[in-house]
Amino acid sequence: MSELDDFLTPTLARQLEAEQALINGDPGPRLAMWSTQDPVTVLGAMKDVIGAEEAAEVFRWLATRFSDLTDYRFELVAAGASGDLAYTVGYEHMSFSMDGAPVEPWTLRVTHVYRREGGEWKTVHRHADAPPVD
Repeated sequence: MSELDDFLTPTLARQLEAEQALINGDPGPRLAMWSTQDPVTVLGAMKDVIGAEEAAEVFRWLATRFSDLTDYRFELVAAGASGDLAYTVGYEHMSFSMDGAPVEPWTLRVTHVYRREGGEWKTVHRHADAPPVD
C-alpha cells in the first residue's frame, strides 16, 4: 500500500462518520478526530477559530444547530500524504436541517489538513465555504 493509501483508507472512513454524526447533533466523533495540540485552525462556512479549545467549542455549538441528516456524500478531488502531514480537498454534498428549518441540500468545498500524532491521523485545519454559484 502507498503512503497515500495508508492515510486515506482509515482516515476518510473516520472523517465521513464524524461529519455525519456532527450533522445529526453528535460532536463526539469529530472531537475525537481533531488534534488537541495547537496549532489548530478552522476557517468555517459559519465561524472561524484558532486554537484546539476554540475549535472544540465551535464543533459543540454546530452540533446544536444541525439535525435530520438525510444525505451525505464526500467527493474527493485531491489528497496527499508525506511523512506526518496530509491533506484532503473535496466537496461535501449533504441535506439536513439547520435550526429546525426544513431539510435543505448544501454543498461545501472543504480542505482538511492532518498531522500524525502518536501514530494516528488528527485533523488540524478545516476550511469550508460555499462554491461559487457559476
